[in-house]
Amino acid sequence: MTLAVYRKKRHFNKTPEPKGRALRHVGKALRFVVQKHDASRLHYDFRLEFDGVLKSWAVPKGPSLDPNRKALAVQVEDHPIDYGEFEGVIPKGEYGGGTVLLWDKGTWEPLHDPAEGFAEGKLHFFLHGKKLQGEWSLVRMHGKAGGDGKNWLLMKLNDEYADSRGDILADAPKSVKSSRSLSQIAGARDDVWSEDAKKTERISGAVKTGWPGNFSPQLAVLVESPPSGDEWLHEIKFDGYRILARIKSGDVQLITRNGKDWTHRFPNVAKALAKLKADSAIIDGEMVVLDKEGRSDFQAQGDSRSRLLRV
Repeated sequence: MTLAVYRKKRHFNKTPEPKGRALRHVGKALRFVVQKHDASRLHYDFRLEFDGVLKSWAVPKGPSLDPNRKALAVQVEDHPIDYGEFEGVIPKGEYGGGTVLLWDKGTWEPLHDPAEGFAEGKLHFFLHGKKLQGEWSLVRMHGKAGGDGKNWLLMKLNDEYADSRGDILADAPKSVKSSRSLSQIAGARDDVWSEDAKKTERISGAVKTGWPGNFSPQLAVLVESPPSGDEWLHEIKFDGYRILARIKSGDVQLITRNGKDWTHRFPNVAKALAKLKADSAIIDGEMVVLDKEGRSDFQAQGDSRSRLLRV
């Protein structure tokens, strides 16, 4: 139960992967995940929760429901439990750099003592996943093929969930977390880490906090004369709808100043905001339609919703 190797290989000021910590299992079902990882070579990472960590194997050709197929599974370093929810882009140049998609998740049920199974190199278990189910086995290879004890074989056993005709990887390629494809995750880059992103933690007076339950837009106040000074910027008044765009893990909600959800009224704007390189954000703006002269036209909102979100 150690994450020393995992942590040694990663720079957590550059990668979005969780640093995590080993946790002792208390009464809940054991978790398993499969992550599709487009690194130097596309492969699937098969992970079983045990002894406070995720025991992990890289499966180059991915799991198969065909009982006749034995997939090579190379054991790698233990990963933290919260890695099981990770989906995003590991920056180029970092260990495992590439796109990660959460391909499957669920629980696993050992069909014998798992500690003895790991020690002997023979694991027999039942998967309760969204894509992978039924009886499976992991068997450590021996001899030259064993790769210093790191090479195992992942096999689907013959039961009602077996399928020798289909291809689960091709039939169900998308994420069970976000329903996105690898290319969509790579394009959105919503979990890309960089030193620039980390700079926000060093802003004077900044305080880390949870996602706000309620958030009100900043409203204008009536004054006799406009404020002056270098700290002020001024713009003309736009005639439109005041909107708060709430972005969280790829999901976008467009909320009015009165708290109504208008996402369905401006779907193109929501789609555009989902492409921003931000894991979470709240953007306060005015939804307007501009005429040919660049002036806001409130009446045109009913005919041409979602052309522009002016911030």
